[in-house]
Amino acid sequence: MTRAREACGDGTVVSADGLPQWLLPVVRAAETVEPQQLSRFLPPESGGRPSAVLILFGEGDDGPELLLMERAGSLRSHAGQPCFPGGALDPEDGDPKTVGPVRAALREAREETGLDPSGVQVFGVLPSLYIPVSGFVVAPVLGWWRSPSPVSPVDPGETARVFTVPVSDLTDPANRATTTHPSGHRGPAFLVRDALVWGFTAGVIDRILHFAGWEEAWDRTKQVPLDWRA
Repeated sequence: MTRAREACGDGTVVSADGLPQWLLPVVRAAETVEPQQLSRFLPPESGGRPSAVLILFGEGDDGPELLLMERAGSLRSHAGQPCFPGGALDPEDGDPKTVGPVRAALREAREETGLDPSGVQVFGVLPSLYIPVSGFVVAPVLGWWRSPSPVSPVDPGETARVFTVPVSDLTDPANRATTTHPSGHRGPAFLVRDALVWGFTAGVIDRILHFAGWEEAWDRTKQVPLDWRA
C-alpha cells in the first residue's frame, strides 16, 4: 500500500491500479523515497503555508511526457518561470495532512490550465518539501493523464503558456545543466521546449528521474544563467 493511499482515507481515490508499465518505477520510488532524499529544504516543525503541485504524466506522440506551465512575465513573483500547476490549499480542499493536497493540486491545475480533473488518475503523493523564499510547504501529487483533455492558459495574466515535455527530452544529457541562484544555491536545470526549467520544479524532476532509474549521466559542470533564452 502506498504512502498516498494510506493518507487519503476519506473516500478520495488514489490508486496505482491499471497504470502503464513505464510508470511503475515512479510508483515504487514514491512508496520508498524519504524526504531528505528529495531536498535539503524540508518543512519546519510548525508554520509554512500548505500547498500542492500536480506532477502529471501523460503519453504523447513522442512517448511519456510531463505537463508544465510557464508563469506570466508580468507577475511580481517567479515571472516567466516554468513550473508544475499548483498553489496553496483552500479551506474547502480539506485536511492538509490527508486529502487536501490531492484536491488542491487537481483544483489548481483546472484553474490554471483548463485541465479536466476527471481524466486524471492520482497514484501517489511524494513527501512534502519546503520553499524557504515563499514559505510554502509543497506536497508533490503524482498523476497519470488517463484521458487527456485540451489545456491552455485560463488567465493569461497568470499563465503565459501550458506545454508538455517528453521524458526523453528531460533525460537527454544535452538538455541538462546546473544553475546558481543569487543566494549561492546550485541546482539542476533542464533546457527544454524553449524554456529553462530550474528551482523547485527542476529539483523535483531531477529526483524523480534519479529514483525511477531513468537518469542518464550528464555534465554537472555545465552552467547556464537564470536569464537564459533559447
